[in-house]
Amino acid sequence: MQRNVSVNLGNLVLSLSDAMDLASPLLTQHQQRTAFAVWEMCRIAGLPEERTERCFIAALLHDIGAFSLEEKISIRRFEIESPEKHCIRGGLLLEKVPLLREASKIVRFHHREWKDRDGPVETPLVLEAQMLFIADYLERLTNRDRYILHQNKDILSEIRSLSGSSFAPAVVDLLFTASAREEFWLDLVSPRLYSLLLNDGPFRKVEIDFATISLIAELFRNIIDFRSRFTATHSSGVAAAASMLSRIFGLTEKETGLMEVAGNLHDIGKLAIPNDILDKPGKLTKEEFAVIRSHTYYTYSVINTIGGLQQIAEWAAYHHEKLDGSGYPFHCTYDELGTGSRIMMVADLFTALAEDRPYRAGMSRDGIIQIIKQLADRKLLDSRIVNILFENFDEISSHVSEKQAVVKEFYENQFAFL
Repeated sequence: MQRNVSVNLGNLVLSLSDAMDLASPLLTQHQQRTAFAVWEMCRIAGLPEERTERCFIAALLHDIGAFSLEEKISIRRFEIESPEKHCIRGGLLLEKVPLLREASKIVRFHHREWKDRDGPVETPLVLEAQMLFIADYLERLTNRDRYILHQNKDILSEIRSLSGSSFAPAVVDLLFTASAREEFWLDLVSPRLYSLLLNDGPFRKVEIDFATISLIAELFRNIIDFRSRFTATHSSGVAAAASMLSRIFGLTEKETGLMEVAGNLHDIGKLAIPNDILDKPGKLTKEEFAVIRSHTYYTYSVINTIGGLQQIAEWAAYHHEKLDGSGYPFHCTYDELGTGSRIMMVADLFTALAEDRPYRAGMSRDGIIQIIKQLADRKLLDSRIVNILFENFDEISSHVSEKQAVVKEFYENQFAFL
């Protein structure tokens, strides 16, 4: 399985980074723009390839610890006096992935000011965190309603005023050199920036195997789910249920592994949904439910941009479809929903019904079976998958609970009070 599935690292991380900035026009391309500025400074500084890659991926994921839309907007608007919490969260999340462990240190300190430095600017971590800090600051200063070449001098003037306090003078000089050409600013705000970073960026030739894809999927699962204590273990439960249902159904080892990845990423589109809707304790209004119905569309559009994961895009995104075409948002019908999608529909529903939510407690075994059976009897769910669930209910439920317990412990020990 690991030999047969690989993706381009740049393609994967750029797409997932893009998902994190979907929720507001204020945030669109924020991390990509920051990564572009960091990449340009690395080039001017003459950093070796390994350090450039580390800085680039840290910049693409630097706000990974800002869980809510509200927090992200507050950070971008300079409304949070101390953004330390999201730096700590981001570092903790990234260090769990071996490929991202060194980048996690940069993210951890990317808001540390020069006056609070831990060493000279020549120290790799100090320089790299400072470059990320100044690139992030530059992007947050940009006014998206104003032409970039009408504001770039004002942006640089403000940054120059912080030289020696927030920013190391040497890093300010790197930025000024990198941004001396109009080309820098036009690239920075280009709608084609994704393509530029994908085709010319540091990871354009770097392929990763299935094991690393799985770890990065688990990373994004946690970003999606840790936004709320009610969903902190949801995707891990869906992934566990989907992989076990797949195995019992008779899918291959490769397909079962891909189903687990799809389960971990199935709600990535919820990064585009405000927390006040996700956490609402009462019934959603018609308008709010219309917003919720968009999340699977975004799940599909994000994953489908990653070459090699198109099948996962369908399995992940079709979990709210129904066999008669009454689901959302694609209204797929019986013939358009493959086995993987049908398994995901059941896995998601089973996991959701068992969980506590703001508006209800988790349901009992009998309650879950009753609801799912009614949907199968109405031919909205595949009865073959439903029968596998019922025949192996206790085993599947135990497996899901075991996987969720591991994630719950990580969440409660590291994030519940951050």
